[in-house]
Amino acid sequence: MTPLPVAVEVVRLLRERGETIACAESLTGGLLCAALVDVPGASDVVVGGVVSYATRVKRDVLGVDARLLAEHGAVDPGTAVQMADHVRRLLDADWGLSTTGVAGPGPSEDKPAGTVFVGLDGPGHRLQSEPLHLDGDRDAVRRGTVGAALSSLVARLCE
Repeated sequence: MTPLPVAVEVVRLLRERGETIACAESLTGGLLCAALVDVPGASDVVVGGVVSYATRVKRDVLGVDARLLAEHGAVDPGTAVQMADHVRRLLDADWGLSTTGVAGPGPSEDKPAGTVFVGLDGPGHRLQSEPLHLDGDRDAVRRGTVGAALSSLVARLCE
């Protein structure tokens, strides 16, 4: 596959900085990590990923707070932040990047399709959650999430 230009930029920036990344994914189901490993040389920076499609995997594997999940659900900015933070720690990476949301076609947890949260955690433990509202079918929402997540990381890496 031809790598996404934004993924090439993420790998380049992380390599220059001598840093690594781990991904925690829900609605993207592995597409985020796959976009990174499509880039030649990704093995220098990509530690791995956890596809936590089921809420219980977010709780039991990633360690997302059970009360947060019960009160706010999996599609929540707090969930995204905890996913990013916990995958970074679990896989011993410098950066954690997460995706959680509703790809569609219909709503989930009373949230419409296209509702997405990207979580980011990096050196200095500066947690961030970015809300997205994406249009299109299921594939468009998932792919749009990957592009937005990687773009968000590039922005942080260039600060």
